[in-house]
Amino acid sequence: MSGQSTQSSPTALVPGVQSPIRSVPGNIRRPEYVGKPAPTPYKGPEVQTPETIEAMRVAGRIAARAMAEAAKAIAPGVTTDELDRIAHEYMCDHGAYPSTLGYRGFPKSLCTSINEVICHGIPDSTVLRDGDIINLDVTAYIGGVHGDNNATYLVGDVDEESRLLVERTRESLERAIKAVKPGRQINIIGRVIESYAKRFGYGVVRDFTGHGINTSFHSGLIVPHYDSPHATTVIQPGMTFTIEPMLTLGTYEYDMWADGWTVVTKDRKRTAQFEHTLVVTETGTEILTLP
Repeated sequence: MSGQSTQSSPTALVPGVQSPIRSVPGNIRRPEYVGKPAPTPYKGPEVQTPETIEAMRVAGRIAARAMAEAAKAIAPGVTTDELDRIAHEYMCDHGAYPSTLGYRGFPKSLCTSINEVICHGIPDSTVLRDGDIINLDVTAYIGGVHGDNNATYLVGDVDEESRLLVERTRESLERAIKAVKPGRQINIIGRVIESYAKRFGYGVVRDFTGHGINTSFHSGLIVPHYDSPHATTVIQPGMTFTIEPMLTLGTYEYDMWADGWTVVTKDRKRTAQFEHTLVVTETGTEILTLP
């Protein structure tokens, strides 16, 4: 670790009260896992057809725009449940199903992860405070495919250390995307992220990763954000997957809340994350989750 101070939240987060599950219009197609304990394992290829990729452009764009709409409302005094409402209504209004809603029993239409929450925070009555940072993670399902993205936002006046963490986490994603080329192994992604994060003494979360995505929310392809010797899959044109680095001001070790979803840093220090869904091209990548 570097000699920097490591900001932790003035008060650790506690769960709020969840609102009733939001309804989705009956004419919107559901993913196959809705109403089931787990999705059917994906058996298809990681390289997708042009038709699937085109459908993913649509899903990715809706997910990106839904996240942007919810982000407009981020301010001190706003609840995470309100952010969920905005993203939910945007996706439904555009014919998309919120992929997280009912995925392995997840009760909401996006993830809201504040301060020390690494990922999978559940929207509820928690009120955003001046100085918080919050990650919104939005996935849309339409045309039989998913588009998945997330970003970390500043709430009001945020301290310099947290602001830099957010900025550098975004930069780590951008560097990783540039490193993706056909013929390279997938561990180039984690190598680039980890080497950049180490310059600032940040932890790199290991147990939550990027993933293959297509007609399946999580295809089984794993994209580590650290330099894993096991991530030897060779990148090929037409592969679709997410990169979503999670960097921390302290340890990358974590605790899980009793809800079975909310993952927090073990030392309760702050963490940031950014994510895009990509398709590999002949020369590099195309980002599918741009608004």
